[in-house]
Amino acid sequence: MKVVVLLSGGIDSVTSLHDALRACEVIAALSFDYEAKHHARELPMAAWQCNLLGISHSIAPLGFVAGEFRSDLLSSGGTIPDGHYEEESMKSTVVPFRNGIMLAIAAGFAESRGAEGVVIAAHSGDHAIYPDCRESFMEPMARAIREGTYARIELLRPFIAMNKAAIVRRGAELGVDFSHTWSCYKGNEVHCGTCGTCVERREAFLLAGIPDPTVYASTEPLPPKPSYL
Repeated sequence: MKVVVLLSGGIDSVTSLHDALRACEVIAALSFDYEAKHHARELPMAAWQCNLLGISHSIAPLGFVAGEFRSDLLSSGGTIPDGHYEEESMKSTVVPFRNGIMLAIAAGFAESRGAEGVVIAAHSGDHAIYPDCRESFMEPMARAIREGTYARIELLRPFIAMNKAAIVRRGAELGVDFSHTWSCYKGNEVHCGTCGTCVERREAFLLAGIPDPTVYASTEPLPPKPSYL
């Protein structure tokens, strides 16, 4: 199957790119620039991985998102919170309907490139705070993409039932260079180590039993998972 992989430059999407190469013909990777605080760090990681693998890489500019949407993740938003990635406070970093927007564009992009599928790396750890990462969203979105394209594009979500530790283990099996991935939402010179995505990254490597190559500004003890989960 010919596929397009949605590639942010983070651990999940980079691993999904390497994973897709084992089972599919990856004809392109597609990134989105919606002016998030960390894009200056994350998008170059996507480009690096594509260059390494010889994959065509496109970046779709979505500058209107930062201008019109409300989210602390965006350059127009407030401060990125610290703490566990499944805490209520992390909802402030959700970009409304982000996956819906990106998948709609990806479907048209994929059909235009002659692809038969789109790969997205949504995983079970995202479900707590991201409604558009849940299977209850992905399944009807998959139907819409299939019914709305002449090529009947399939939405492939290989990690939807996996947690991030399992994705790290899979990436290690595939030989992914995790030092060329980015997670920190603050987008500073190095990962902060304390924001929700840094906590998720640190926890994933720890639980996976895989050495973490990431440089963190802080390696203070990880916060506990919220008790209501």
